[in-house]
Amino acid sequence: MHTVIKEGCFVRLHTMLCYLLRRGHSPLLCLWALLLPLASLDRPSHRGSRDYLVTERPKLLLVSFDGFRWDYIDRVPTPNFRSIMDTGVKVEFVENAYITKTFTNHYSLVTGLYAETHGIVANEMYDPVLNRSFSMETDSVYDSRWWEEAVPIWVTIQKAGGRSGAAMWPGSDVKIHNMYPTQYLPYNASVSFETRVERIIEWFSAPEAEAVDFGVLYWEEPDESGHNLGPQSSLMDVVIAWIDEKLGFLINKLKEAGLYDRVNLIVTSDHGMAQLSPEKIIELDEYVSRDLYTWVDKSPVVGILPNEGKLDEVYNLLVDANPNMVVYKKEEIPQHYHYQHNTRIMPIVIEAKEGWTIMQNRTGPFMLGNHGYNNSLRSMQPVFVARGPAFRENYVKSSMRSVDLYPLMCHILSIRPMPSNGSLSNVQDLLSIEPTVTTPVPPHPPVPPPGTGYSCAPIVGSFLGVVLVLGFLVVYVILVTLKQRPSRKHRSWEMSQPLLQEDLHL
Repeated sequence: MHTVIKEGCFVRLHTMLCYLLRRGHSPLLCLWALLLPLASLDRPSHRGSRDYLVTERPKLLLVSFDGFRWDYIDRVPTPNFRSIMDTGVKVEFVENAYITKTFTNHYSLVTGLYAETHGIVANEMYDPVLNRSFSMETDSVYDSRWWEEAVPIWVTIQKAGGRSGAAMWPGSDVKIHNMYPTQYLPYNASVSFETRVERIIEWFSAPEAEAVDFGVLYWEEPDESGHNLGPQSSLMDVVIAWIDEKLGFLINKLKEAGLYDRVNLIVTSDHGMAQLSPEKIIELDEYVSRDLYTWVDKSPVVGILPNEGKLDEVYNLLVDANPNMVVYKKEEIPQHYHYQHNTRIMPIVIEAKEGWTIMQNRTGPFMLGNHGYNNSLRSMQPVFVARGPAFRENYVKSSMRSVDLYPLMCHILSIRPMPSNGSLSNVQDLLSIEPTVTTPVPPHPPVPPPGTGYSCAPIVGSFLGVVLVLGFLVVYVILVTLKQRPSRKHRSWEMSQPLLQEDLHL
C-alpha cells in the first residue's frame, strides 16, 4: 500500500511539473516546489496510529466476593457498595446456576453457560469417560480436560486480539483451549486481597501495548466466615463491614491510577449462604449401605454413583427415606435446573431442603453455614452492583440470571460472544446506551520491536530523492538547450487544448 501511495505522488509531481513549465515558470523554481513535499514522503505517519488508539477496547473488571449474599449490603453500613450503586446499577435478584457451588457458578459467570453445558457440575466430580475424579482441594483442578467443554471470556477476548488479567479466579490458572490469561496469578489462598488488587491495577495501568482490557479478581471471603459462623451470626456483621473496606481499597487504587472512570467495574458473587443446625442432619447410613454406592459430591446436593447393577436398589432405598430431601434419578431432574445432560452428573442426585445437611453419619465435620441449595432460594442469591462508562447511574433492576452476565460483558468489551445460555436483551437496560449491532473492536496493532520501526524509510527516501533530483537536472539541461534554439511559430499550448476552450464557451 505504501508503494501505491508513492506511485500516486510521482504521477501528481509529473502533472504539476508540466503545468508549471507551461505557465512559464523558471525550471529551478519548479524544481524547488516539487522537492518540498518530498521531505515528508517517507516520514512515518502518526495520524493513523493515533486514530487507532482512540478506538481502544473498553476496559472491564469483574470482582467476586465468594459467598456474599444479596442482603448483606443492607445489614450493616456498606458505604463503598453504596457508592457504586449511587453512580451505577444494582440488581436485586440474581438467579445463579444450579448447583449453587463455587466452581460451578464462577465458570457460569465467565462462560454464560449452565453447569450441564460447561461441565464444571460441582466442586467434587467423577467423569466416567475419563475415569478420573475432580476435587477443588487437589491438583486435579489443573487438568485442562475438566474445563474444555466451554470457552471462558479471557480466551475469547485474547482470540479477538485483546488482553486479560486474572487474580485467583477459579480456573484462570489452568491452560484452557491451549491458552492462559495474558497475565495471571497462580492460586494461592495466602496472597492478600491488597496484593491481588495491586497486581490487577498494574496490569490495567501498563503501557497501551501491554495493558489488559479485561480482568477478573476473586476473594475467598465472606464465604469462609459464613461456613464457620453461619450467616445469622452477629459476628458476620464485622466480616461484612470488612469486605466493604476491601472494596473501598480497590476503589481508591483505581482512582489513584486514574482508572475509576475509565474501567467498567462489576462486583458480584457466586452464591449466598444458608444457616444450618446440628438438629437438621440427614444420615444416609440409616437408609442405605455404603457397599452399594460411591459418595461423589457432598451436601446439600449429593451425587450418588451406584455400583454396577444397583441403581434401582439404591434409588428405591432413598426415594422416600426422609421428607427433608428430594431424590432424583438423573433423567428425572427438572429441566429448569439445567442439570441433567452431562456425564459428570451422577445417576442419582439428592437435594436437601434449605437448612438441612446430608451426611453419611455424624462423625464427619459440620458447618454452621452452607450453600449449594436450590438456586430459587433467596438465601442462595448473590449480590450484583456495577458502575462505569457503560452503565446507567442510580438504576435498580429487579432481576437477572447470572448467565446473562457473559453476553453483557462481551458487549461492553466489543467482542463477539461464544454461544451461551445468556441473553443480552435480558440485561440491556443496565447499559447507559441501548445496544444496536455490536461492532467488534479490531485487535491491537502489532508493536514493532524497539529499533526496528520504519528502518528502511530513510534509505529509500534518500535514494528516491537523489533519483528525482538527477531526473529534474536532466530535464533542466534539456529545457535550457531548447531555449537556445530558434523559436517555432506553432502555438502548442492552444493546439493542445481545443476541448478546454470549447468547454469554456458552454
